[in-house]
Amino acid sequence: MSLLADLLTTAFERNRSRRGGPGADAPMEKLTGALIGASDEVSVLTTAGDILDRYAALDDAGRLGFFRHLADDLNIEPARLRKALDAYEAQPARDSYRAYMEASEPPRQELIRRLNMVPGATTTLVRMRADLLRLGRDEDALMALDLDFRHLFASWFNRGFLVLKPISWESPAHILQKIIEYEAVHAIGSWSELRRRLEPEDRRCFAFFHPAMPDEPLIFVEIALTKGIPGSVQALLDSGADPLDPTSADTAVFYSISNCQAGLASISFGNSLIKQVAADLARDLPGLRTFVTLSPIPGLMRWLAAEGLTPDTTDPEAMRRLAARYLLEAKRPNKMPVDPVARFHLGNGAILHQVHGGADTSENGMAQSGGAMVNYLYDLSKFSQNHERFASAGDIAASSAVRSLAAQAAKTNA
Repeated sequence: MSLLADLLTTAFERNRSRRGGPGADAPMEKLTGALIGASDEVSVLTTAGDILDRYAALDDAGRLGFFRHLADDLNIEPARLRKALDAYEAQPARDSYRAYMEASEPPRQELIRRLNMVPGATTTLVRMRADLLRLGRDEDALMALDLDFRHLFASWFNRGFLVLKPISWESPAHILQKIIEYEAVHAIGSWSELRRRLEPEDRRCFAFFHPAMPDEPLIFVEIALTKGIPGSVQALLDSGADPLDPTSADTAVFYSISNCQAGLASISFGNSLIKQVAADLARDLPGLRTFVTLSPIPGLMRWLAAEGLTPDTTDPEAMRRLAARYLLEAKRPNKMPVDPVARFHLGNGAILHQVHGGADTSENGMAQSGGAMVNYLYDLSKFSQNHERFASAGDIAASSAVRSLAAQAAKTNA
């Protein structure tokens, strides 16, 4: 199979060279039609390569036009779909079902699949979806097109294809550079700061990779091994602290989780990442008994403003109470928490364990949460039941300490 792939790729490159290489003059609409109609693999690779090269050369207006072409001209045909459904309903059988399946899938899905046959195209398609999300948010038809990307990506990037790799100070420089660039929770300002997060023996970092994108982390988590549950990210990131012997640690703290690819938004990796890393750490370091996050509360100050509350952010205890109330009571109409980080961890089956004031005194930490942070506890024996209760009824698993804080805040309205 490898030899055949090499031969096809060689033929593809030669064919493109004979055709004058990238930048053929055919309209994009003609190229997409040719790609969908191509019957041999060399033609598919050649035409798909031309489309990807043409797309790369487009400005935002051109890319928006390309997406509108896919959304409008390569959509499902409702009349054909209705006819196929009627035929299947009248006589359920293999052929009628196949006809229904073909009619219910828009041609643009097959186009995307064929584009992905070009070597290295997966990364390009992920970036293409990032462009679609950036440019098409206000157009319903383009957001319907995005569902096709999401449908395909959910299959291509499912857990079975992902590879968990440790990231250390010895990792390749180009990977380390991406860790700096993609860090989304606590910015890494320098290589020395990155070294402090990776090199000490009480630090760990793991990332998911995909075989089709070997040089691009999809998501990564930074971990500190500690004694006890910390309540301050400044203490965790203190460059002058002495490293802890990992064998004496009893707690693994997931203090930063960063999604790396904008084009993979809504494709969930974090659940699998945390659970696998926790299981691996528990196996390698039997002394670990507690697995928690030290998480930001990004929506807290916005919610307080919307509620007409102006808290004293210099009072850590007041911020603890308000943060607990926000995390337990601020809900969307569907009963899910307003806070995105809370939705993520509670949806994974974690427990709302402790709330801390004065935990993140950085400029960003004060702006988004008045310095408050939260520990979500990952009890390996209770993942499933917590997840089911949260997903079905919006029930939040929370400690009595957090519930008490929220009750105090409700009584005093502060």
